Amino acid sequence: MNRYLIVSGFVFAFSLVSSAQAQVMLDVTKITCDQFVHHKLLEPRLIAAWLSGYYHGKRDTQVIDLEKFDENLSKLEGFCYQEKNFKLPVMQAVEEVIGTGK
Repeated sequence: MNRYLIVSGFVFAFSLVSSAQAQVMLDVTKITCDQFVHHKLLEPRLIAAWLSGYYHGKRDTQVIDLEKFDENLSKLEGFCYQEKNFKLPVMQAVEEVIGTGK
């Protein structure tokens, strides 16, 4: 029984250490439309939520219209699904399709 506890302790400690070192950073300015629509990094909705927060922050707006969010996400996905736009940075796509409202 003591061996079981010792081994379990090592496994638990190793999992804590390895998960702490697994931090991944993502430069959103480099996410392409291809990566966005084909789920190569994250779910598109998660990236869109970050982008929405970023642009709302730039406009000093604290209110999110969820229907408008869904409309904008659909527009962005439609634009990015076009093969000619695959290499375009998704932040540039947002500016072209939705605008930044500066």
